[in-house]
Amino acid sequence: MTDLEYLDHAEAALQAIEMACDRINDETDADVDNQRTGGMITLTFADRSQIIINLQKPLQEIWMAARAGGFHYRHNQGQWTDTKDGSLLFEELSRYASAQAGQPLSFSAPSFPRAANS
Repeated sequence: MTDLEYLDHAEAALQAIEMACDRINDETDADVDNQRTGGMITLTFADRSQIIINLQKPLQEIWMAARAGGFHYRHNQGQWTDTKDGSLLFEELSRYASAQAGQPLSFSAPSFPRAANS
């Protein structure tokens, strides 16, 4: 994947996370504060715990830090997958955010055209 393709996919993922936070705040009482600085989003929950998602451009990865630990995701066949166990970024973000918010929260991957070799 080229650097430009990585940035397109990564930016789409960050935008999807921001949009999901807006939807969650409109539809639930979870009150997830999201702050974006460049290639990093910090989600802060009512109990002041945080999840941090940031781009690692040199490695072409997205990293997520949550109470459950730190995770690295690489774009593979149209999805951001964990480099160790193959789990999906948006499924894991939903799981960890739900645990930290104390209620079910859902984050969805962006719709993005698949490149033949991404």
